[in-house]
Amino acid sequence: MTITASMVKELRERTGAGMMECKKALVEAGGDMEAAVELMRKSGAAKADKKASRTAAEGVIAVARSDDGRALALVEVNCETDFVAKDENFRSFAERVARTVLDASPEDVTRLMALMLAGGDQSVEAARLDLVNKIGENVQVRRFERVQLQGDHLGVYLHGTRIGVVVDLEGGDETLARDIAMHIAASRPMCVAEEDVPADVLEKEKEILTAQAQDSGKPPQIVEKMVQGRLKKFLSEVTLLGQPFVKDPDKSVGKLLKEAGAKVRRFLRFEVGEGIEKKQENFADEVMAQVKGG
Repeated sequence: MTITASMVKELRERTGAGMMECKKALVEAGGDMEAAVELMRKSGAAKADKKASRTAAEGVIAVARSDDGRALALVEVNCETDFVAKDENFRSFAERVARTVLDASPEDVTRLMALMLAGGDQSVEAARLDLVNKIGENVQVRRFERVQLQGDHLGVYLHGTRIGVVVDLEGGDETLARDIAMHIAASRPMCVAEEDVPADVLEKEKEILTAQAQDSGKPPQIVEKMVQGRLKKFLSEVTLLGQPFVKDPDKSVGKLLKEAGAKVRRFLRFEVGEGIEKKQENFADEVMAQVKGG
């Protein structure tokens, strides 16, 4: 039976395996698509599934921006090692995923993976599985967000490929927007202003500060003043407006924005691997295990 290009394409879409592997499976299955799928599950797809259980805490933050500068997509794509994070194929995949998000505005990662990858002829998931088989590491599209300009400027700052920040700025100019994005990359504010701090976070911090102040043995009225003072300091540390501006620590970001007649409507900060629990490798134990195994 003749194996056509369309058959190979269909098998690639269904299994995520490489083109040559698909063709080989189709030949071996005599052109039977279902039999070929089963073969791929036992080979290429099975390999990808096995790698999927491994921790992927390295990777890149990729950005795609619309031509008019009014929309932007920020994406985190993970792999297992810093070496692969520098691989051109991996970075190209991440950039194309960001472009897919920008163009298609998917609701979540599941829907994103089913879309056609920008500039390609296969789905994002199929391209991911292809990449897994090619580079030999687990690859995961972890998260993304598409930002539509609401103010006047979208400030963007990438710290290498590990931290990405977007700022929606009302008033000011492009330079100020980028400076604020750079500040956020360095200082990691929790939110824009004090009123944006989640109530549960504030309550938890107050409990901790109260317990610390009570240990001082001071009278209740002094304890209350101590708590309020420390709470004010905490809020200045975790809010963008309260933080000292990184380029001029004598001035808060809030004061900088006020002088420029500007306002941060929102910001978004992605850092590679944040929140992912990495497996701690012990080299001595690893060597000992190999010795015992030998």
